[in-house]
Amino acid sequence: MRIAVDVMGGDHGPDVVIHGVQQALASDPEIQRIHLVGDQGQIESGLEKCGLNLDRIEIHHTDQVLTMDDKPVVGLRKKKRASVLLAVDLVKQGEVQALVSPGNTGGVVAASTIRLRRLPGVDRACIATVMPRPKGHFVLLDVGATVDCKPAHLLHFALMGKVFAEAVLQCSNPRIGLLNVGTEDVKGNELTIESFKLCQKIKNLNFVGNVEGHDLFEDCVDVVVCDGFVGNIVLKSCENLANGIFGWLKDELMRNPIRKAGALLARGAFRTIRERTDSENYGGAPLLGLNGNVMIMHGSCREKSVRNAMRVTKQTLNYGINSRISEEVSTANQILGLSKST
Repeated sequence: MRIAVDVMGGDHGPDVVIHGVQQALASDPEIQRIHLVGDQGQIESGLEKCGLNLDRIEIHHTDQVLTMDDKPVVGLRKKKRASVLLAVDLVKQGEVQALVSPGNTGGVVAASTIRLRRLPGVDRACIATVMPRPKGHFVLLDVGATVDCKPAHLLHFALMGKVFAEAVLQCSNPRIGLLNVGTEDVKGNELTIESFKLCQKIKNLNFVGNVEGHDLFEDCVDVVVCDGFVGNIVLKSCENLANGIFGWLKDELMRNPIRKAGALLARGAFRTIRERTDSENYGGAPLLGLNGNVMIMHGSCREKSVRNAMRVTKQTLNYGINSRISEEVSTANQILGLSKST
């Protein structure tokens, strides 16, 4: 297994990403080679700091980086040798099987879509993320790749979410829900109403209908589908709410000695919940629907997130996720008489 890593895009610099790579290589012998893309001097310095030898490492030098401040398409035009472009090209040329990047999300999506192209029958790519709930997890998609959608796009997201849930959550026949303002099939806007009708027509899709925001953390659905605008707001709101609640709890539990004692007794439970809600444990979010494997991480990711992104990448590669997505989308398009440009 060969994976390219764009080490330049993260908020904390190449060293953090390289340390994460070190952890991934140490824990997984199936990763045969990691291709580090970025400034060679900074990469070599990071390798020296963590004591990582070059047996399973290859360096691809570039001095251009697409920053978080760059507008994706404009930035890519101006920076032809941006690290993310070089890393995507390694996937396109078959030198590696996947790309992992903590860089500018819009830039990763744009570079990957332009260079790799979409899978046959797929008209829009989407980003899928795994979310925790009290018992287990669910998949939320799209969380930011496609903000303006048509009904057929949401149907394709549902199919891609189904395949991803089977691969990563090991969920057989996952329940698919469409995020909406009500559970009735007549609720919502034109996009959700028409998307509901399309999803109903695919018999091998375990479509349970509309789900509302308060249903997300109940055990009633395994895949939640929405456009990228809504999904990105949901994702960031949930992540920041989790962080905020822990801050509120800490303030309240430290107010007096009795509460401090109670906090000490319950610290194991707090630690478990913190661990389950820590986005670092879920690594990255795959960009689905492309003719290649791309994993997008938070720009603020730390070493643990890099290691876990490698783990999820390995799972998707072993499952053959792209071929399965192509089969599902092709079958659905034939049933509904949809062309690629929908």
